Amino acid sequence: MQKMTSVDGLSKARLGRMHDIMAGHVECGSMPGLVTLVSRHGEVHVDVIGRQAFGGAPMRRDSIFRIASMTKPVTAAAAMILVEECKLRLDDPLDRWLPELADRKVLRAIDAALDDTVPARRAITLRDLLTFRLGLGMIVVFPDRYPIQKAIAEAGFAPGPVFPSFAPDELMRRYGTLPLIYQPGERWLYNSGTEILGVLIARAAGTTFAKFLHERIFAPLDMKDTAFHVPADKLDRFVACYMRDHATGELQVFDDPLAGKFATPPVFENGSAGLVSTADDFNAFAQMMLNGGRLGSERILSRPSVELMTTDQLTSEQKQGSELFFGDNRGWGLGLSVVTRRDDLCNLPGRFGWDGGYGTSWYSDPRKISPASC
Repeated sequence: MQKMTSVDGLSKARLGRMHDIMAGHVECGSMPGLVTLVSRHGEVHVDVIGRQAFGGAPMRRDSIFRIASMTKPVTAAAAMILVEECKLRLDDPLDRWLPELADRKVLRAIDAALDDTVPARRAITLRDLLTFRLGLGMIVVFPDRYPIQKAIAEAGFAPGPVFPSFAPDELMRRYGTLPLIYQPGERWLYNSGTEILGVLIARAAGTTFAKFLHERIFAPLDMKDTAFHVPADKLDRFVACYMRDHATGELQVFDDPLAGKFATPPVFENGSAGLVSTADDFNAFAQMMLNGGRLGSERILSRPSVELMTTDQLTSEQKQGSELFFGDNRGWGLGLSVVTRRDDLCNLPGRFGWDGGYGTSWYSDPRKISPASC
């Protein structure tokens, strides 16, 4: 587990309470270890607890984690770099770059047969991908009950802890076989937008997605351990990944550090969930976002781009069916969550970030708040 938060106030007493709570998760066996990082105006506090695996080596400050969906804000930032360079525009059709998604058909209703469709009223845009309103994505109905859910699973995009492993062109071909669930711009559906966005960035930039991220974000921010896989000389710092067996309730290894999915370069560089990183690496990205696109002498994005990314882009109608992700106090900007209403000590409006399904989390607060509010 890894938690990164940028907040006001580094109270020793409160940091001590945080340590006690986090250590309790390790002591009770919920996880082998974790790293927490809190930063404020250049002051950084890191707490390292437990081990990288049950019975394994001690956890380290530079231990490497699978950050899963915390990849999404990074992918969104990469897309905004191309917007600032006028290689992509937020509201232009993407047919040129993603012909597999041109001339879409849309289900007449969510429970309709796959051939019961109407034409899309407009083309899919970059804004649709960034806001998850392209018409493709996760349907939060379990167990599956609609024909489109079966088709999504058969195409290899079923929701769950195992990510697609198709080559980019094959991934897009498969997405192109599916009708849209909703009209472009109509509803928020999780995940597919940034999977496709990684392919778009690679095509528009004329390079691989991994190389673009390295050259334009990771290298400038000195995120030296952030990538789509862990090289052999760093595997000793790569933590084990566990999932709970539903039948026994026991934790079992889901992805082995030495022989798992991240030990070799992937076939698909997944812009939704594919990155690994460390607490300090991701704090550099988080601090860049909190600083309005700049870290030290390096400017990654303009302040207006960051402000757009961290502003809620959704209407209440667009959130329908995905309330699990929002409750009544969150919205969605470009590739990340935004707090819209205060209903807890830490949920101050404007707070932004996102979580990773394997147990990581990051949130930043751009407003000055008192230590009592943390």
